[in-house]
Amino acid sequence: MNITEVRRRDPGAVRRALADRPRFAGHEGNLLIVAVDHPARGVLGVSNSPLAMASRADLLERAALALSRPGVHGFLGTADLVEELALLGALDHKLVLGSMNRGGLVGASFELDDRFTGYDAQGIADAGLDGGKMLVRIDPQDPASVATIEACARAVNELAERGLIALVEPFWCTRVEGRLTVDLSTEAVIRSAMIASGLGRTSAYTWLKLPAVDEPDRVAACTTLPTLLLGGDVAQGDGWKAAAASPGIAGFAVGRQLLFPADGDIAAAVDEAVALL
Repeated sequence: MNITEVRRRDPGAVRRALADRPRFAGHEGNLLIVAVDHPARGVLGVSNSPLAMASRADLLERAALALSRPGVHGFLGTADLVEELALLGALDHKLVLGSMNRGGLVGASFELDDRFTGYDAQGIADAGLDGGKMLVRIDPQDPASVATIEACARAVNELAERGLIALVEPFWCTRVEGRLTVDLSTEAVIRSAMIASGLGRTSAYTWLKLPAVDEPDRVAACTTLPTLLLGGDVAQGDGWKAAAASPGIAGFAVGRQLLFPADGDIAAAVDEAVALL
């Protein structure tokens, strides 16, 4: 399919593809979600390749292949990627979460003032998605953090009003020589998770997206909210198996690890992640 031609000649096809898409029927066990919302925040690099995700055709091909593998349950991304994958039929029967705040561009002086420049709650509902994901990075020395915290609380409320999942991804951060750094210690992850858990006037529809750390049981014990473990640069292996077995863990949300494995074998990387579940 020539997506550019479809966009030019028949933009209504996007809405039809989303409306006609067979919905996710639910799943009792742990979930595996393919997460690809990095490009909208200016994050295009993988390992030593700073523009690894710069080719949209290549990125879509990789995402569609990952989504086609048995045991992959859903996708997380911005509207452009969600719509293109829907046109390709790659989101049929999948859980789909729309990425909401992408305004905190990587490396920018305003990075922690993370505006909601992607989906809003109404757009997620109109597109027939299952929920929305928001990023909240907390630096106690940066006043911009509080604006993002407040905006995320509003988004939690607006999603809950529509019966949609609010997937909150919190990080405790600091700046080192002007560069934003994430604290991945167990204590920092727990602290950020507890702050995220309290956002909004209800937590009935709130899920968390947290990094897999060395002490997953301690992290899992800090909340009763369903929790997806994110990939990032965390290596797969025994640590992931232990994390997946922890109470409260609902599955994995992994992106670049699956789409750009070191050996280039996307199917094998996805199958390995499925096996860990």
